Amino acid sequence: MIARLPVRDRKSLLSLCEPVELALSDVLSEPGQRARYVYFPNTGFVSLIAEIAKHPGLEVGMIGREGMLGAHVSLGIDIEPIRAIVQGVGVAWRVRAADFRNQLAGSDALRRAMNRYLYAMFLVMANAAGCVRFHQLGPRLARWFLMSQDRARADHFQVTHEFLAYMLGVRRVGVTDAAGELQRRGLVTYHRGRVKVLDRVGLEAAACSCYATDGQAFARWMG
Repeated sequence: MIARLPVRDRKSLLSLCEPVELALSDVLSEPGQRARYVYFPNTGFVSLIAEIAKHPGLEVGMIGREGMLGAHVSLGIDIEPIRAIVQGVGVAWRVRAADFRNQLAGSDALRRAMNRYLYAMFLVMANAAGCVRFHQLGPRLARWFLMSQDRARADHFQVTHEFLAYMLGVRRVGVTDAAGELQRRGLVTYHRGRVKVLDRVGLEAAACSCYATDGQAFARWMG
């Protein structure tokens, strides 16, 4: 996202950034808290979790190199709207929320980029709601593996059945069955919390249509 800014705006924003490690399961934001920072993942990725009273959380979005965490700050709102958990280890650029607001005030290019990103995220999160309601677990899991691989920028990444169940909003036994089927088809291997993608083309064919739809949204509005 930063790389697409004009050189002057990009250098100005990067001068405010500090690198931070993203450790697995780190919580970067909680609903209702005041936003202190915004994050631009470079490697690694972050899950956005919607929490409903008396129900487990459900992943409604994922943020990696293509975007940022804390986009609501660009709307003049400094209260966190959602829980954000590190799902893939890596490094991110971190900027103080106040500094980011000041940067927005002086950069038309950054404001335009933020507006387009917010719209793309709106489309993706709306799509996620329909995906949970209408698509079966197996294709949803294939989509999730593809999203994770894209952001990890590697053919392997770490995840547990418990975490997958949390992300997909289902019982652990359902994840076990769905992951087992993808393994039997030779699309992935899964052992002790490590997933390796063996057949990317086959996994794309197994995934629900939401994977392609999300990609088209980002390509159109962020490309």
